[in-house]
Amino acid sequence: MHRLAVVAVPPVTSFELSIPDIVFGQARVGDAAAYEVVCCAADPGPVDGIGGLGLTVDRGLDALAGADTVLVAGGVDLASPEPRVAAALTAAHAAGARLVAPSCAGAFLLAGCGLLSGRRVAIGPQLADRFRRRHPDVTVTDALFVDDAGVYTCAGHAAAIDLCLHLVGRDHGAAVAGAVARSLAVASPRPASATPPAEPVAVLAATSLARTREWMLTRLGEPVQLTDLARHANTSVRTLTRRFRAETGSSPLRWLLARRLDEARRLLECADLPVEAVARRAGLGTADSLRAHFHRELGRTPSSYRAGYRTAPATTTS
Repeated sequence: MHRLAVVAVPPVTSFELSIPDIVFGQARVGDAAAYEVVCCAADPGPVDGIGGLGLTVDRGLDALAGADTVLVAGGVDLASPEPRVAAALTAAHAAGARLVAPSCAGAFLLAGCGLLSGRRVAIGPQLADRFRRRHPDVTVTDALFVDDAGVYTCAGHAAAIDLCLHLVGRDHGAAVAGAVARSLAVASPRPASATPPAEPVAVLAATSLARTREWMLTRLGEPVQLTDLARHANTSVRTLTRRFRAETGSSPLRWLLARRLDEARRLLECADLPVEAVARRAGLGTADSLRAHFHRELGRTPSSYRAGYRTAPATTTS
């Protein structure tokens, strides 16, 4: 079982501490839990929270020993990390654990430990300039989340859900990640290359493009152009693109490509189909096109992905 240790660094938000449980804690492979989640702190006992809330953590930093993933929650005051926390995170990473910051505060903590030096990082636009001034040796991107050699950062709390679902998918496949997403009643994870809105966007139900996105999902295997989407949304291409990015953080065609890749992964995991048929059904054209997308997005071939993540096949005819 994959062991995930959560380091609570005061002051911490209850949302950050709930993410591991509501995402990783619900992931299952067959009838078995996919992750063992433990929470720890430098000083076991009461941990200060935000908004008058507090919590109690029973484990100390020794819980990081043997962890496959270490998630850093808290530090919303953006202060320098406590030396014991810095040493424990550095040791865990040196031992091979991947590090995950489910908030901008977590990225500040990792950078303060020297663990982001020379790397790329995802930071929300409201804190990007502050981060650059404090850590000029780190490259700030406008991506939703970033994986740089096993260190994961994201552009805010909402993006943390996307990042954690992405990690579940990497560990156990798209079918398991999709089951978790459905249990949480959230949309398909946004791709890492999506960008967070530069400012809060209020989307009224009457103007939302949710129905158009649902329409896109029913046509993954068909050619879809921007003009088709604009016609369905009863708007211009320019307005469609602007509103789509405001709602999802991604362009319409980039969002569609991510959903097609999700479908290709699901088919490779669960259906006994040739790669050519998977590419066609997922709307990615030819097997060569599918291989190119997999190489760029996942760094592997469709065949190696199937070999690594294949569940008991449900034979499907083409």
